[in-house]
Amino acid sequence: MAHVLLIDDDPELLADQVRHAFPPPANRVEVARTGAEGVAQVRAERPDAVLLDLRLPDRTGLEVFEEIRSLDARVPVVFVTLSKAADAAIEAMRRGALDYLFKPVDPAQLRRVIGEAVEVGRRMREPAVLTEAPPDEDGGGAIVGACPAMREVYKAVGRVSAQNVPVLITGESGTGKEVIARAIYQHSKRADKPFLALNCAAIPEPLLESELFGHEKGAFTGADRRRIGRFEQCNGGTLLLDEIGDMPLALQSKLLRVLQEQTFERVGGGETVTTDVRIISATHRDLKARAADGTFRADLYYRLGVFTVHLPPLRDRGDDLALLARYYVRRFGRELGRDVRDVSAEALDRLRAYSWPGNLRELQSVLKQALLRAVGSVLLPAMLPELSTEPPAALPPAAPTVGLAEFIGRRLAEGSESLHEEAHRELDKILLPLVMEYTRGNQFQAAKVLGVARQTLRRRLRELQIVPRFTDEPDDAP
Repeated sequence: MAHVLLIDDDPELLADQVRHAFPPPANRVEVARTGAEGVAQVRAERPDAVLLDLRLPDRTGLEVFEEIRSLDARVPVVFVTLSKAADAAIEAMRRGALDYLFKPVDPAQLRRVIGEAVEVGRRMREPAVLTEAPPDEDGGGAIVGACPAMREVYKAVGRVSAQNVPVLITGESGTGKEVIARAIYQHSKRADKPFLALNCAAIPEPLLESELFGHEKGAFTGADRRRIGRFEQCNGGTLLLDEIGDMPLALQSKLLRVLQEQTFERVGGGETVTTDVRIISATHRDLKARAADGTFRADLYYRLGVFTVHLPPLRDRGDDLALLARYYVRRFGRELGRDVRDVSAEALDRLRAYSWPGNLRELQSVLKQALLRAVGSVLLPAMLPELSTEPPAALPPAAPTVGLAEFIGRRLAEGSESLHEEAHRELDKILLPLVMEYTRGNQFQAAKVLGVARQTLRRRLRELQIVPRFTDEPDDAP
């Protein structure tokens, strides 16, 4: 459910667009026609996101934004403006606004930006529960476990949360690194300030620098206005750099300077920008080994790893598996409308016999699939999907398709000016379906075979509208 507040003195069209993107009754869209009314509504009940017009009858949008921030700096605000110059909106982003849109608003862009704002707000406010026993209320942000290794994790979070030092969270994919990052943030002195997350592996290298540090107008082709990066948006708060091990070497030196001096320049600019951001980084890679072989800066590794929290893989957590299985069955059973209250001993034996390369994320996916097949109040072995310990079958032969060389030759003759992207797109149309077939729809394994982040694979499948013959269940593990 999304609760969106629109503050606009002429909201008719925009309100209809927001309600169409986030329809009732699952979502709630409220409208305030003045700045005072909007601030009063935020004071009464914090929305998941605010869509704020820059021009209001009683005060400016910037003044309203500052009042909202004084109430709760964690409420994501997106500005809308008629002015293409958008100087005020850019200034608002420098002060911490999430984004801005131009009127008339494109519906697809509106859905994407407000959806991102709602997700950012959820990450900041959803409690990250770290507990040895399952919580009474089954929220999405819980890490449950009582094994000795997890108890050490809980102690580490308690020790470092209040300290204003960088934290490096390590562990295999799917172990819950983002939940640990949010727990550190929520127990820190910056808990009332913004928390933003950026996946360094999910953003193409040419755009990552701009995403982090922003850029000036004219810095590169397509830079038609100044952009404010995450380090400015998150000033005073906490920034999670996920998959930090995949950050290009060229950017690592700039990040090192931010850690040392809390200053940087936007891409294409000479102005030195000062920021106050706490960095939490996460990776499934061995940064120490990467530093040794020169693929990751050793000085940056030591800066990031002032304090390290390591999450154990699920296969090393002993009796936590049964605890987690019962917890997820109850939680997902309610979500999926299944009255399953327990897991049989035989089903638990099958789960224990599997190595869980995808960790908590894969366990969640398996149990969701099992619940969709479930009948009765106990999860039985027959309801579980196949958990093969054998390696996947050989890669199937490629389906007949136009040769890549022929495609490139044709586009050269046609005068293409974007051949690099076109060729990669054509290759992915062949490669991705084959790899997804090879892993029988397991996105974790497919991403591992391809050597890319899981988010990158998902985005590419969506962009190319590729629907594999086998599909794994979506999951919400960190």
